[in-house]
Amino acid sequence: MRFEPLKKPALAVLWAVLALLMVPAAQAIDITDARGRQLHFDHAPQRIVSLLPSLTESVCGLNQCQRLVGVDRYSNYPESVRALPQVGGGIDPNIEAIVALKPDVVLLAISSRASDRLEALGLKVMALEPKTHADVRRVLDTLGRLLEVPDADGAARLWRVIDASVQAAAQSLPAHARGARVYFEVSRGPYAAGSTSFIGETLTRLGARNVVPPTLGPFPRLNPEYVVRANPDLIMIGNRSMQAMQPYPGWNGLRAIRENRICVFGPDDSDVVVRPGPRMAEAARIMAQCLADKAP
Repeated sequence: MRFEPLKKPALAVLWAVLALLMVPAAQAIDITDARGRQLHFDHAPQRIVSLLPSLTESVCGLNQCQRLVGVDRYSNYPESVRALPQVGGGIDPNIEAIVALKPDVVLLAISSRASDRLEALGLKVMALEPKTHADVRRVLDTLGRLLEVPDADGAARLWRVIDASVQAAAQSLPAHARGARVYFEVSRGPYAAGSTSFIGETLTRLGARNVVPPTLGPFPRLNPEYVVRANPDLIMIGNRSMQAMQPYPGWNGLRAIRENRICVFGPDDSDVVVRPGPRMAEAARIMAQCLADKAP
C-alpha cells in the first residue's frame, strides 16, 4: 500500500485541528458572593455590568475595564467608564437596559433592590459590598478569581500597593497631627464613618482617633447633638453635591468650627475618600493632608 503525501491545504487543516486540541478547555468557576450564595460560571465572565462605583473601580484596578459593558450612573472613574451605557443606580436600576446588554454577570451591593428581579430574568448576580479594609481585600480577591486575572495584575499585588501607600501616608504625618480626635461625615444626616468602617480604619492607621466608637457600627446616622458632645478636634466632610455647608443646631459652638479646623472635600476628592477600592491609597493621602493642615 502506498501513502500519498498530504497536500498543503490538507496539512493546514490538520495543524489547525491539532492546535485546537492542544488548547486547554476553559475552567469552570464556582464562587461565593457576600450573601453566601454560590455561583457557577462555565468560564470567566467577559461582559460585566456594575451597579456600584467601588466595584467598577475594582474591576478596572485589576486591569479588566474592557470587560465592563454597562455601569451605574455614579460610576465615573476611570475616565473610560464614562463612555459606557448607564443603567440607573443600585436603588433604581433600569432592568430592561441591563438585560439588553446581555451581561455574563451583574455586580451590585448586597443592599441593592435589583438582585431578585435580575435573577428571575435568568441573569447571574454577584453581591459584593466592602465596608472594611478586610472586605476590600476580600472583594479584590473574589473578583480576581472570578475574572481569572493573572498574578501580575492580581488582587494580591493591588492590595500590597494600597497597603504600602496607606502606610507611607501615615509616616508622612507631622507629630502634631497624631492623636487628633476626628469626626468624619460621609453625607448629610448626619451619617458618620465609624471607627469600624474602611474610612475609620484608615484614620486609625493615620494615627487619628475617631469620635464614633465601634459600638455604633460602620456608618451610623447620628443625632447632631452627639457630635456637639463629642467635640472633635477636627471635622472632615464628604460633600459630593457641593451643597452649602449648613451647620447643624449647636455646631457653631464647636471648637473645630470656630477655629476653622474643618476639611470639606469637593466632588472629586469625596469620590476618592468614600469609595472602598483601589483608590484607598489616594484617600489616605487626602486625609493625611487634612490632618497635617488642620489638626491642632
